[in-house]
Amino acid sequence: MPISPPRPKGPPLNALRAFEAAARLGGFTHAAEELGVTPGAIAQHIKALEAWAGADLFERRSRGVVLSPLGKSVLGRFTEAFDRLGEAVQVLRAKALPKDVRIAALPSIAQLWLSPRLPAVRELVPGAGISVTALETPPNLRREPFDMAIFYAARPLGVGGIEVCGDVIFPVCAPEVAKVIRGPEDLDRVPLLHDSAWSDDWPAWGRAFAGDSGPYTSGPVYSLYALAVEEAKNGAGVLMGHEALVQEHLCNGTLVAPFSGRLQLDRALCVALAPTSPVNPFVMEVARHLTRDTS
Repeated sequence: MPISPPRPKGPPLNALRAFEAAARLGGFTHAAEELGVTPGAIAQHIKALEAWAGADLFERRSRGVVLSPLGKSVLGRFTEAFDRLGEAVQVLRAKALPKDVRIAALPSIAQLWLSPRLPAVRELVPGAGISVTALETPPNLRREPFDMAIFYAARPLGVGGIEVCGDVIFPVCAPEVAKVIRGPEDLDRVPLLHDSAWSDDWPAWGRAFAGDSGPYTSGPVYSLYALAVEEAKNGAGVLMGHEALVQEHLCNGTLVAPFSGRLQLDRALCVALAPTSPVNPFVMEVARHLTRDTS
């Protein structure tokens, strides 16, 4: 009677994924955030993988962990493998749901730039099922289920990034507020509105057009830029406007730019496409219309 000895088992896929994320991101906590588990779960996965391999993949230190020489030597292969796996999943999804177009965008861009353009895009690309997810940080388009990401990115843009416009900032306010300020020297007479994510906007503009970076650090702070825009429209104070995000309000007169000084930052609003985007013609059509004037 033939004998079929049990075949040796490889390590669990989740353990490999935990190792790659922790090694690439530089720690268990960041890996846990990316994979949606606890740091303890990441630690257990790594421990199981090290037990299977019979060697340490990380060196445990008082201030955290660092990759061991063995871990460093294999990280590139694992990253490439999970990138390829992610792309395969993306192709499967694109072919199974060819009309779906999934967009990730910075919340302020989703609300103030993307949303006003979607009606025209839907009309130009009939049948496309466009969904939008607001994220604070860009997704990994090789692995996460998005066809494109719309964020501000530093210049020069990376591969796959399409620049829509530069990030130009300048003060904006309601027309009635503009009546009481004639120049930057009058800004201490009105509240200055701030976005928590762009805390350097006011100091940077002050250095460029008022000769110093202060006193532009005090005033109400908002965690949502769209809310800060609404408050500026309501007359709550002067906000540092990002041109692409306030252009519609400038055109309809609910906001005005009281000064002429405009500062071009070293970043741009850009549309980044997933490597698998060419598989889906609907994605390419939506991207084509979003990267030209559809307002």
